[in-house]
Amino acid sequence: MTEYETHDYDVVIIGAGGAGLRAAIESRAMGLRTALVCKSLLGKAHTVMAEGGVAAALGNVYAEDNWEVHFRDTMRGGKMLNNWRMAQLHAQESPDRVRELEQWGALFDRTADGLILQRDFGGHRYARLAHVGDRTGLEIIRTLQQKAVADGIDVFMECKVLRLLHDPDGAVSGVVGYWRPTGAFVVFQAKSVVLATGGVGKSWMYTSNSWESTGDGHAMALWAGADLIDMECIQFHPTGMVWPLSVRGLLVTEGVRGDGGVLRNSEGQRFMFDYIPPMFATETADSEDEADKWYDDHTAGRRPPELLPRDEVARSINAEVKAGRGSQHGGVFLDIASRRTPEDIRRRLPSMYHQFKELAGVDITAEAMEVGPTCHYIMGGVRVDADSAATTVAGLFAAGEVAGGMHGSNRLGGNSLSDLIVFGRRAGIGAGQFAAGRAGAVTVDRGQVEAAIDAALAPFEREAGENPYDIQSDLQETMQSLVGIIRTGSELEEALGRIEELEDRATNLAVGGDPRYNPGWNLATDLPSMLTVSRCTTLGALERKESRGGQTRNDYPQPDPELVKVNFVERIAHPDAAAPGTGGTPSVRSISVTPEPVPVMPEELQALFEEVH
Repeated sequence: MTEYETHDYDVVIIGAGGAGLRAAIESRAMGLRTALVCKSLLGKAHTVMAEGGVAAALGNVYAEDNWEVHFRDTMRGGKMLNNWRMAQLHAQESPDRVRELEQWGALFDRTADGLILQRDFGGHRYARLAHVGDRTGLEIIRTLQQKAVADGIDVFMECKVLRLLHDPDGAVSGVVGYWRPTGAFVVFQAKSVVLATGGVGKSWMYTSNSWESTGDGHAMALWAGADLIDMECIQFHPTGMVWPLSVRGLLVTEGVRGDGGVLRNSEGQRFMFDYIPPMFATETADSEDEADKWYDDHTAGRRPPELLPRDEVARSINAEVKAGRGSQHGGVFLDIASRRTPEDIRRRLPSMYHQFKELAGVDITAEAMEVGPTCHYIMGGVRVDADSAATTVAGLFAAGEVAGGMHGSNRLGGNSLSDLIVFGRRAGIGAGQFAAGRAGAVTVDRGQVEAAIDAALAPFEREAGENPYDIQSDLQETMQSLVGIIRTGSELEEALGRIEELEDRATNLAVGGDPRYNPGWNLATDLPSMLTVSRCTTLGALERKESRGGQTRNDYPQPDPELVKVNFVERIAHPDAAAPGTGGTPSVRSISVTPEPVPVMPEELQALFEEVH
């Protein structure tokens, strides 16, 4: 019997990015005992990678911007697969959340009149991204972190959470995990739990995601009986670095294109004019002269095609490369050097300038960058109630990238940061209210705790077995080549077979040493989540027989008017029935994929789309 330490709280938040911090601040403001548990160090979150800005219809640059236009842009960018209520709340509340950040000390760039400056981003009708140069996510994390610490929220760093725990009635009662530096186990009892664990990108070979993004929250929610939706919708950010190899996948902010950068192929052609989809044709420039006029005069109307939604730009780059017009290293060229003065570039894009100069030896004020699509974000996730962020499991809430529904099949740039602060706040309120109304002390089943601990320690008990790094490498190669930006039914079937083989191999993991400072063991405990979310993505991609947003099927190249009406919901048929040898983890091979109707939008919101035509 392994000993473990125990902590008791009203609300426990897993993840300390923007959503987790904002949820913790709200829960603490309700007077509840609140703990913030993060996998790495406080301040080290994927939120920092959202550099270009936070989308909010403040109307500081274009007075005609408002929440209705932002809502319409978000729904159209998501190809109408979004949860309309989430998109509505997001558009309505994001201006107040941005002003709140300003009150808490965030230092945004300013207009000549002293208002918060807003820049252009793909898919947004107006310039609406409030920004701090090209390091907006870092400023938001700094601001929220400072607020959380000042409010007295307890923070537990370098803690890997393994499983959600539940009481006899099925409500969440806490989590079990271990301290990464020591390997000692810990249980957090809680009346409610908020998942704010971020994304899944480390299951792909080329990704902007850091090592933490292994899909822990998605997998734990599924194992606990929660619903996942639209897991097939993965966003490949169009501009990740492709050269040198040491920085392949590192993100190049959309702010480069928002500030005038253009995409060229190996022939020097500005190719995006060839890929304007009918849905955006009436508002997208179809000539270089018209696009350049837009940059010079923001009243010029139609926008440059480099600022189409991310899925459209990523597919266009992919098509150019496949047609033999890519760069030497498999990307295309992003050129801002010929569009802005060196002084403007260093002032407006300081992080990008230093990133390329220091890490890649490229001076972006004098030469073009080699960029290409990189796995960046998952639109699918845990199904939540729009108003409360509650999942389908009592006592469990989710916000940020781990929650599905808000972005539909494709996320607009800048909407991630406003999503974090809008729904992070709502998750904090929802979890706080649930905890306040839950009478008595929660109970933790020691059997559940010991099953999770035994499964985590099992690799140390094998003298020989599978190396976790080999399984990770094979999984990343499988997802990159077979479940990447372009998919086909036969390749998805092949991927599912490979994932099943990897799941079998993962039951025989072996690591040496002891749990202290053991990265091999840390990866071994991440692999169940990575394999689970990879299976979910592949299953969803097989079922959605169409191309829509982040789901592109070569064998079904067009959107299906019937499939826009459904979300694909994934759940484990019997979450309490654990498979043999899994240490209490339910068998992911019992996952069902069910089409369920997308919530019907009210007539007054539907009218907004009739107006635009």
